Amino acid sequence: MPVRDEQEKMRVSFDLDEVLFVNPKTHKIEPELPFPLRNIYKERLRLGTPELINKLQEMGYEVWVYTSSFRSERYIKGLFRHYGIKFDGIVNGTRHLKEVQQGHSQILPQKVPNKYRISLHIDDEAVICSYGREYGFDAYQLDAQDDEWKEKVIAKAEEVKRKWERRRKAHMN
Repeated sequence: MPVRDEQEKMRVSFDLDEVLFVNPKTHKIEPELPFPLRNIYKERLRLGTPELINKLQEMGYEVWVYTSSFRSERYIKGLFRHYGIKFDGIVNGTRHLKEVQQGHSQILPQKVPNKYRISLHIDDEAVICSYGREYGFDAYQLDAQDDEWKEKVIAKAEEVKRKWERRRKAHMN
């Protein structure tokens, strides 16, 4: 993990599908948006998403979306704005292909969070989480319904932040 400037905030990113966007048959969800918005934005948010993202930002983290989906940045911003969420950055499939994959003959993973100085990525796919060691980021796997998911993500973010601070101090000595 690169050494960071003291002013720089640690970045946490979330995948969308099966992490923030969930199936209401298998997960508890936030209330639907009112008509006609619920017909424009059909995805359903995992219960506690607005609270968690706003809490992480209050704690001093930058919060990003890093998704392999090709939903537009405008669509993602619009949907989350209706839930009181403003992300610090968004990487969708289009941006990833342009900025990460382009020019590489070998196929890279569908997400490489450290390319965007993201220290912790939350995803549902074990394979994405397993790339952390190889590509230099921490990951937390989240998929099933879990009433304590917000607390677990915050605890993981704090753990990664402590590790990052220890490395920064060691590098300064």
